[in-house]
Amino acid sequence: MRNLILILGDQLDHSSEVFRDFDPDQDAVWMAEVEEEATHVWCHKLRIACFFSAMRHFRDEIRGKDRTVHYHELQRQRSRDRGRSFAEILQKDAARLKPERLVAVRPGDYRVQHSIQKTADDLGLELALRPDAHFYCSPEEFQDYAKGRKSLILEYFYREMRKRHGVLVDEEGEPTGGQWNYDRENRESFGREGPADLPKIKTFEPDAITRDVLKLVESRFSDHPGRLDHFTLPVTRKQAQAHLWHFIKHGLPDFGRWEDAMWTDEPFLYHSQLSAPLNLKLLNPRECVTAAVAEYEEGRAPLNSVEGFVRQVLGWREFIRGVYWLKMPEYIELNALQHTEDLPSFFWDGETEMNCVRQSMQHVLNHGYSHHIHRLMVLGNFAQLWGVHPRKFHEWHMAMYLDAVDWVSLPNTLGMSQFGDGGIVGTKPYCSSGNYINKMSNFCRDCRFDYRERTGDDACPFTTLYWEFLDRHSDRLQNNHRMNFALANLERLKNDSDETAAIHDRAEHLRSSWSLPKQNGE
Repeated sequence: MRNLILILGDQLDHSSEVFRDFDPDQDAVWMAEVEEEATHVWCHKLRIACFFSAMRHFRDEIRGKDRTVHYHELQRQRSRDRGRSFAEILQKDAARLKPERLVAVRPGDYRVQHSIQKTADDLGLELALRPDAHFYCSPEEFQDYAKGRKSLILEYFYREMRKRHGVLVDEEGEPTGGQWNYDRENRESFGREGPADLPKIKTFEPDAITRDVLKLVESRFSDHPGRLDHFTLPVTRKQAQAHLWHFIKHGLPDFGRWEDAMWTDEPFLYHSQLSAPLNLKLLNPRECVTAAVAEYEEGRAPLNSVEGFVRQVLGWREFIRGVYWLKMPEYIELNALQHTEDLPSFFWDGETEMNCVRQSMQHVLNHGYSHHIHRLMVLGNFAQLWGVHPRKFHEWHMAMYLDAVDWVSLPNTLGMSQFGDGGIVGTKPYCSSGNYINKMSNFCRDCRFDYRERTGDDACPFTTLYWEFLDRHSDRLQNNHRMNFALANLERLKNDSDETAAIHDRAEHLRSSWSLPKQNGE
């Protein structure tokens, strides 16, 4: 064997660089379902099933192209492969197959890249790491962009990407419609009647491969969070493309206006749900952007919706990947606010009296998904106010979300959500009282807590913890001009020493009375 081609579970790309000079007479593909990757954090059942099903479908598609695939498939019952790591399985197979070298696309996880390199070194084999052409911007290009800049601002990077790739710009490089950003038009909340005429959800009936995976996960990972009885996710490229076109036709026109809104028992609204197939590489970001822009050019979708979607894919997604590879491995250790708390147990089971958190967690438990405002301004906001260690929040996110891969999860959670990086990704802590949640949803109407109250048994925990958070970190945040308004309000509040003391007492009571998280089903 000349090359043993390593394909990871988030690299299911038929146009991958590893196939550029593939010779079926000399090369073979290697893939593995590894228990370690499903258990190093307490993974959601849907996440495990989605990865394994997509991997098995990809394996069969490759074999249909007359390519040899060596595939390590987990069995329903733990046997001799129990506890086997990715490195151990690869090392054993490479010793048996005796390739001249290992070939892989750069992983999306620094830990996995290090593991593969160490395994290659232990075997005395060359590891040829090829670039991931899936993305618009390589890590090296982002490093050049970041060189000499005092701070990294998404908006400026996004504009440069638009110009470089000719997306929503005219011949002079000016933005279509005269504005680079239509974010102000994308912050509406629903009226009292709520959303109307929501698009139907695109679903896919599990085939024999997926059904077998579901039985495997239910048997082998029965104590993990989540449920599998409604698995209808896209697990092939064909299904992912159908999912994309369903969103483009039915969700995109109204996506922008209601992008930040939330509503009871509505996890999807007008959102695309494309992040998981994108991050598995079943879709290419270019086809997503091209399809969205075409809808605007044909007059079928407004500019604010299309620009908002493009900003997520061409802007934010590329930006945080750049930050990840620019700052790792030191980045994962950052903890600017010096938070140390564990996540409360309702982050694993959804059992809480806070209606907004319960709603958000039901989306996560039922679908391995919640849209970005649930993630940032409900679950992430609460974790930050609570004082959760940012790495623990990242590990929870990696466990519970279908679309979580290290390169995308870490800067979003530790950086944007928890301000653990001190301002590399986000320019300020994204924190709020219950008032924001009331403004953007109907959750507070049916909650036993009052979002307007800071103290007392009926006070909204978000509101209590928000003011306690500001007071606790006021010295750290006083030089952040984006926090001036909030800190000025805090100073007025502190004129009432009894109110301030009551806020701290209630925050302390909440932390002492709510239970710690369950660990791996125990």
